Amino acid sequence: MTGQPPLPSFATIVVAAGKGLRVGGDVPKQFRMWRGKPLLRHSVEALLETGASPLVIVIGADALGDTEAALAGLSGIRFVTGGATRQDSVRAGLEALAGDAPQHVLIHDAARPDLPAPVIARLLAALAAHPGAIPVLPVVDSLALDDASVMAGTAPRESLRRVQTPQAFRYPEILAAHRAWEGDTDAGDDAQVLRASSGSVALVDGDERLKKVTFAEDLVDQASAPAFRIGQGYDVHRLEVGEELWLCGVQIPHDKGLAGHSDADVALHAITDAVLGAIGAGDIGTHFPPSDPQWRGARSAQFLAHAVKLAGEAGYKIGNVDLTLICEAPKISPHRPAMRAAVAQIMGTSEAAVSIKATTTERLGFTGRGEGIAAQAIVLLSLQ
Repeated sequence: MTGQPPLPSFATIVVAAGKGLRVGGDVPKQFRMWRGKPLLRHSVEALLETGASPLVIVIGADALGDTEAALAGLSGIRFVTGGATRQDSVRAGLEALAGDAPQHVLIHDAARPDLPAPVIARLLAALAAHPGAIPVLPVVDSLALDDASVMAGTAPRESLRRVQTPQAFRYPEILAAHRAWEGDTDAGDDAQVLRASSGSVALVDGDERLKKVTFAEDLVDQASAPAFRIGQGYDVHRLEVGEELWLCGVQIPHDKGLAGHSDADVALHAITDAVLGAIGAGDIGTHFPPSDPQWRGARSAQFLAHAVKLAGEAGYKIGNVDLTLICEAPKISPHRPAMRAAVAQIMGTSEAAVSIKATTTERLGFTGRGEGIAAQAIVLLSLQ
């Protein structure tokens, strides 16, 4: 959250009392390894880093030892024994906070380990106008109604949303809603409990990274993923009179500019291809074909941001970027600080992770004759 306004104070309940039977094996899934750590530890660390205090972990009756081992070295955590259902477990967590009642509380499932901080910020901001807020994603597939494995109709996906956690609430309202719940069955989630008490629930943008770990393959895929991936990118654009010159998202004064379907930022194109190559996702033309008129004149920053987003969805973050620009002119060194800052901002990393160099070809070839600029990039990705 560096550079962002401070978040409102909030407590968190992480529900980790289930057995996770669908994932298979004898060990509850919250204690299974995922990207080098127990599944539970990932979201707990993310919540502590964003300021959750206090943080209550609701656990099974016989799971204290396993939970303490999974969270060894972390502080600011309380343990509460859960109930027979998820709703009973959440209620136990809420009651455990009553002694020092917080203003806001997040309720999160341990099975969603990858928790982006911006989602937390959006949820807390929504509580200024609503007693509850949940992260959602659109439904992109067509939907069919099932009647004994025969299609019985369709459902309008435009009005449907996929619901994720954490869900955020004003603490007094959600505690009162749970205490007042009179349903005979377990509520699907805490937002439904609040709505049953006539509380409004805001919808905010969720994130694909919040995918729930449900089946064995969800763990196997990540466990087998390499810790690091490397990609390289190379691009060339012609220099022409009358065009603007954009390099690394920075406009450079020059008597010529780079020609292309987009803004022809050869540097960002090379970096984009390097990121896409590292995750095996094709190249820039695959995602933004020059034959598509919507990308005419587009800023290449959105291409790179898209590639970084895809890397994040694949479970990787930017390790470092090494870019070499090949040209006789303009001089790159006066613009290098601005370029590094721009690339770091687009990729969501630090300037220290961005290297930008320039070289010439001793007046040999098309770059030596001033006919164009080439760029070569190498990107290292690491598991998040």
